[in-house]
Amino acid sequence: MKIFNEEHEWLEIDGDIARVGISMYAVEQLGDITFLELPEIDSEITSGASVAFIESVKAASDIYAPASGTVTAVNEELLDNPEVLNKEAENVWIFEVKLSDKSELDNLMDGDSYAKFINTL
Repeated sequence: MKIFNEEHEWLEIDGDIARVGISMYAVEQLGDITFLELPEIDSEITSGASVAFIESVKAASDIYAPASGTVTAVNEELLDNPEVLNKEAENVWIFEVKLSDKSELDNLMDGDSYAKFINTL
């Protein structure tokens, strides 16, 4: 089950590891994705902080950490093929983080709440 933040990132949790990606809404707002900068493995990230960068034909945007922790993996395939996010955003993870404070997850939205949220934008 995915949970979402207001910056349009999603998390899938497995124990204390979370895979992080971006929502289809984010992709629709950005347009065709052309470039992605990934966070460094072993870097400490803080919820709400910019941790990666994405560019599209229309815009450039930061990717924000939906939760605090340590980056344990990055999806290096996206460096050569960032366009896979254009059609598969909610099935393609960008990085993994070992969560340091699972209570932060309480501030995130389930899929239904996220759908209601984007309908207000």
